[in-house]
Amino acid sequence: MEVDWAVIEASVGEFDNAEESLNYFKNEYLPHTEELKQRLLFVLNQEGKPIGTITGWWNHTSDRRDSSIHWFAVKREYQGLGIGKALVAECIRVLQILEGDEDVYLHTQTWSYKAIALYLKTGFNIKVSETFSLYQNDYEHALPILQNLLNNKLR
Repeated sequence: MEVDWAVIEASVGEFDNAEESLNYFKNEYLPHTEELKQRLLFVLNQEGKPIGTITGWWNHTSDRRDSSIHWFAVKREYQGLGIGKALVAECIRVLQILEGDEDVYLHTQTWSYKAIALYLKTGFNIKVSETFSLYQNDYEHALPILQNLLNNKLR
């Protein structure tokens, strides 16, 4: 289902196009086929077509392996229906089974402010200074942008 994954991720702007996202998938995930079978989740519409996806993966922080959510996306026409919340909840459940009762991390960007609101509702916390893997924590830069986006949505 790598083509479905690529189409969904490109449709929400995570990649410039499906070809770019497919190449990423092939390089990063296909070498781990057995892991993918347990960790790559999809939601299908009534016609059986994939409309959302999330990956429960891991990242390494120094010598520590951290549970991590990768590449969460729901096609725009299906957003706001609770599909994303269900995907995040199921992904966390799967990670707990596979990795144990560990913290789950995710990295996001300011233009995903709707997803950030969902993450906060599902129990995630914004880290002011900490980070995981090789990600940079841009809290000081991101906070004013997020506040502006959320304030504009509330008007």
